[in-house]
Amino acid sequence: MSQASPEAYRAEVDWFGTAADALPDDAEDSVLIGRIWDPVAEGPSPVVVRDGDVFDISADFPTIRDVCELPEPAAVVSRLEGRRVGGFREVLANTGAADRDRTRPWLLAPVDLQAIKAAGVTFAVSMIERVIEERARGDLLLAADIRQRILTGLGADLHGLAPGSEEATRLKSLLVAEGIWSQYLEVGIGPDAEIFTKGQILSAMGTAVPVGVLAASTWNNPEPEVALIVQSSGRIVGATLGNDVNLRDVEGRSALLLPRAKDNNASCALGPVIRLFDERFDLEQVRGLVVGLEIEGVDGFRLETVSEMARMSRDPEALVRQMIGPHHHYPDGAVLMLGTMFAPIQDRDRPGEGFTHKVGDIVRISSPALGTLVNRVRHAEECEPWDFGVRDLMGNLVKRGLL
Repeated sequence: MSQASPEAYRAEVDWFGTAADALPDDAEDSVLIGRIWDPVAEGPSPVVVRDGDVFDISADFPTIRDVCELPEPAAVVSRLEGRRVGGFREVLANTGAADRDRTRPWLLAPVDLQAIKAAGVTFAVSMIERVIEERARGDLLLAADIRQRILTGLGADLHGLAPGSEEATRLKSLLVAEGIWSQYLEVGIGPDAEIFTKGQILSAMGTAVPVGVLAASTWNNPEPEVALIVQSSGRIVGATLGNDVNLRDVEGRSALLLPRAKDNNASCALGPVIRLFDERFDLEQVRGLVVGLEIEGVDGFRLETVSEMARMSRDPEALVRQMIGPHHHYPDGAVLMLGTMFAPIQDRDRPGEGFTHKVGDIVRISSPALGTLVNRVRHAEECEPWDFGVRDLMGNLVKRGLL
């Protein structure tokens, strides 16, 4: 990733947007939960966001995991009072401030003890891009030519092709015969989905803070996604937005380098809040969401695109069943990022080289029903280190008399 000028770190007061931007368009009719860092308690607290205010509910539920494991989370949360800690606008402003007031609360990623999982190659477009990564071996100069040859070789509309179906099996046989089969096509149209661990528990970043890519990476991109909140039982109880930051050059060298490409300091963002499922918003609405992506660079570069959840080749519920069940248990639940159809092929610097991040890029991921997740790109090595783990959380909750 190339360096930008120091202006990349200038402290615009509005780079992370307004409270109205951050929250769903129908926030007044939504059941919204999240997390803040409470300086008084010296630790994180679950909160409810209601009518523009933030209410601490840690006295009733010490963790977000506890809320999400309820039989009917939205119904319980909608009746909670909680202690008001401030207006959402003020908490958001303090989160993104260049000189954060550490005596006042700020937002965190809205999950805590849940496992952080992600699904890959769930859209036909992203599947093709993974094949290109594999064949280019991390060399973005080869990508444009390979992309054209693969699309010509496929000669098929993959949208609507059911993974694992007889039609998918026939297509696999055809591609093998043509010499363009790939492990990415296997997880794209084969019976088994790609589901991996994106980050460690408590490692996700929230909104209005930096996300990181490794300084050594020269080809990387955001991945705008919807993330499902899943109970230990496998039941889906809510959704939020996510950025599955990806190092294309690293994964392109070898799929076995996926952990290196995906799991780095500040490489996962979730938020700003979780919208719990209720009579107004459920999985059917998630299936129809349109997720917008905007990238604004200090070099004047702009990119705008959308991902339509309706174009997923694997249903969200089917992905959850592959993640959790008799074959694999998550006693504290999980958050599952559903994949992206964003194909970073728009040239940024030179023709044919496609897109890669630069230090200072502002990334906005949005959907009217979920709000807007905003982060600024830095090198992972320079982002705030992750040093508050599960042991720290448990110790803090005991000290506060919440466990």
